[in-house]
Formats: sequence, C-alpha cells, structure tokens
Amino acid sequence: MKDYLKEYQNWLESPDFDEETKNELKSIKDDEKEIEDRFYKELEFGTAGLRGVIGAGTNRMNKYTVGKATQGLANYILEQGTQDKGVAISYDSRKMSKEFSTQTALILNANGIKTYLFESLRPVPELSFAVRELKCTAGIMITASHNPPKYNGYKVYWDDGAQIIPPKDKQIIDEVNKTEFSQIKKMNKEDAIKAGLYIEIGKEIDDKFVNTLKSLVLNPEVIKKVQDDIKIVYTPLHGAGNVPVQRVLKELGFTHVFIVPEQEKPDGDFPTVSYPNPEDKNAFKLALEL
Repeated sequence: MKDYLKEYQNWLESPDFDEETKNELKSIKDDEKEIEDRFYKELEFGTAGLRGVIGAGTNRMNKYTVGKATQGLANYILEQGTQDKGVAISYDSRKMSKEFSTQTALILNANGIKTYLFESLRPVPELSFAVRELKCTAGIMITASHNPPKYNGYKVYWDDGAQIIPPKDKQIIDEVNKTEFSQIKKMNKEDAIKAGLYIEIGKEIDDKFVNTLKSLVLNPEVIKKVQDDIKIVYTPLHGAGNVPVQRVLKELGFTHVFIVPEQEKPDGDFPTVSYPNPEDKNAFKLALEL
C-alpha cells in the first residue's frame, strides 16, 4: 500500500482523531488524488511556522497539525526554562483562526506555560508589541498573511517580537518533528483560567500600542498643518487592521479618513478580492474607485 494510503487509513482507525475528522476523511474515500494531496507529506514547520489549506490530513491546517506544532514549541520552551514568562497569542480574520488560537493557548497551558490571548482579532504588529510589552518568551500569530481564503497559518515569534531565526528555528522545528499526535497535552479552559495560566488581554495593550505608535511620529507639526486638508482612503481588505488604523489616524488628528465600506468588516472569505495581497494592485480596485 502506498504511504499516503497507509497514513489515511491510520487517521481513520486511530483513537487520536475524532469522529468529525474521520467523517470528513470518509467523504473522500473514492478520491485517491485528494487523499494523496492530504497525506503525501506532513505540513512542514519552517522558519515562518506552518501554512496550509484548512482540512483533515497531515498536509493540512487542522487542530492536530496545529496541536503538534504547539506541543513541539512547548517542549522547546520547557527545555529553555522560560515557561514562566508566558506566550502571547493573536489571530486574524481567517477561517478557524479563533479556534486555533484558543486550542494553542490550552495546549501550552496543559504544559504549565502561561498564555496571554487577545480576546478578539488583532494585527501582527500588535502581537509583536505584546510579546515585548509583557516580556513573554514567545508569541504566536494565527494567520496565513496574503494567501487565498482556503489557507491558514501559524507563525512563531521569540522574545524580541520578531519571527524566529537560526538557530532557534531549527531547534523548534526538530522538537515539532519529534512530536507524535498522541503526545499532545490537553486542558480545558475553565481549569486553565482557575490555574492562572489562561489570561485574556485587550484594551490595556491596545492603549499602550497606540500610544507607542503616536510617540514615533517624526514631525507632528506637519500633521497639524495638513490634518484638515489631506484625504486618506484606507482598506483593511477584510482583515484585522481596521480598528487600530482608524484609531491611530483619528488620534493623530486626521479628519478626512475614508474606509472602503465593502472591505471594512473582517471576513475570512475575502469576498471582494481574489486574494488579499496588498502587493497586488487588483486588491486596491475598490480603494482606488473610492
């Protein structure tokens, strides 16, 4: 039997995987090409973490591949002895982002590692800020950046607020690769909160983040001169930037800020763009029209 068919069969039979996952996999039993695509390899944990299509299988983003990555990271943090510093976690508007972020926090909690999880979606720069502000050992961002809607991802940051770099990336990747699905530790949210391991963050970090951004303005006098004349069009492209960007521009004094209405609300389907990449001029079609 081909390796990918063996692995497919293993997921159908193993007690490590729940019925919902098995039912999804049973629905593709007659589609060998789909089975091959889902199981011909493991979703690789690289320097940018994980990124893949959402769905059941070893080559997909799901609670098992996310769980394995988190358990491997937990093992690494415990080896470093920095678990008491905690891990900050944020997520964006993509499908399953909230679920993956909560699961990630609870697996870390089950390993005795404190987590600081934003209570709703936040953009990547604020996660980076939170890591440094809370003096965490690491940060995790659930996002697939500019990929199409069927993707999600998992990015790991270290205590400097930047994504992991050599040699840490390789050391963490080695831990993830050594981890089996059966080794993923679990904890329920109620117990994690009682133990003081699961901490929600939000407004206080938002305020510090925005105040820090405003303090970095190079020439506030220029803003005072043009704040009532200059017109700004902004589109969050259905992502997580809308609230902080509007707040910063308003607090800096800009009075004519126009948000693209069709793209203002977070939406993991990204219905108005083929893919939400600001490097692609087509993503700005509606903004340019406005």
